[in-house]
Amino acid sequence: MKIRSLMIPAPITVTVRQTVQEALELMKLNGIRHLPVVDEHQQLHGLLTLADLKQALIPSMLGEFTLADMMIKNPITVSPEDDVEIAAQLIYKHKIGGLPVVQSRRLVGIITESDLLRTFIDMMGILSSSARIDVTTGADPGGLHRAIEIIQDQGGDIINVGMTAQRTSQRTYYFRLTPCDTHAIKNALENGGFVVQAMMD
Repeated sequence: MKIRSLMIPAPITVTVRQTVQEALELMKLNGIRHLPVVDEHQQLHGLLTLADLKQALIPSMLGEFTLADMMIKNPITVSPEDDVEIAAQLIYKHKIGGLPVVQSRRLVGIITESDLLRTFIDMMGILSSSARIDVTTGADPGGLHRAIEIIQDQGGDIINVGMTAQRTSQRTYYFRLTPCDTHAIKNALENGGFVVQAMMD
């Protein structure tokens, strides 16, 4: 999935000529925590965060700080054609809340940790009505395939499958299913030699 499909296009921006109070008001009115700083050609010059602006409010009233002083200069950016995974890795690695999306030095969007979380929730079907069953398999590479067959034979309709990241011989798979009787599936899996760690109707 490309960042273009997830990003907020044409985000709200400020210029260095605006005040800290104006930037805070923009964030408050629009419920946002990041403001890209651009020039008249939409070229990115920096990024402002809500936390930084709150700290600068009183000093700015005394004339000590401007937006140019407070902005993150040369912020980490991504391209609209980058994979979403790249944005997720950068946000996690650098412990930041959002990334400006830039194409040919021009700001075209912004992507935040909230956008990534929403996408993950949608992909996993967490907010939809569903059931879940967690199954541990052995070292046999065919274990996943056999578990899927058993679940489907018992009438389970699989929405998606997740897996633990640990590199061990005992892998646990998380099956999200359309609403169903997980007890019958659990019994069939255990009879097939699998360990069911948890289930949820």
